[in-house]
Amino acid sequence: MIVIANQNDGNNVKMIVDDTDKSLLARLRDNGRATIAELARDLNLSRSTVKDRIARLERRGVIKGYSLVLSEEFTKGYVSAHVMVNMKSGNSTELVRNFRHTDQIRKAYAVSGVYDLILFVEAESTGELDNVLDKIRSMEGVKDTLTSVVLSTKFEK
Repeated sequence: MIVIANQNDGNNVKMIVDDTDKSLLARLRDNGRATIAELARDLNLSRSTVKDRIARLERRGVIKGYSLVLSEEFTKGYVSAHVMVNMKSGNSTELVRNFRHTDQIRKAYAVSGVYDLILFVEAESTGELDNVLDKIRSMEGVKDTLTSVVLSTKFEK
């Protein structure tokens, strides 16, 4: 999976990429393990051009990193939840650091609205999810939470 970063030059403007780069990024999103030869064939470019474009996109920070995506068969029994968190006023840095070091918390989003953060939690069982929720609620700086368990994923890009 490819992560596209935003350029932050004070204006928070998306990095400019041409149509060929956009096509390359789309193919890499679909299959992050595609070979240079496959990408070159799909895009009707030389292998060296594709390799150079990927390197340039990495250097410029357009491609932020690569990550592992587990198969649905492997994660079939997992339980996922979105946990909305209200924080007590004060320094949220330590709280977010604690969230980062909790293996089952996969993502944390700062959001506007009634809640301050939304956590995406993935556990191997409902028992493990319950333990993680207890851990989150007991962390210093957590005011209250609201949890929504994911019943199914309709699509993912």
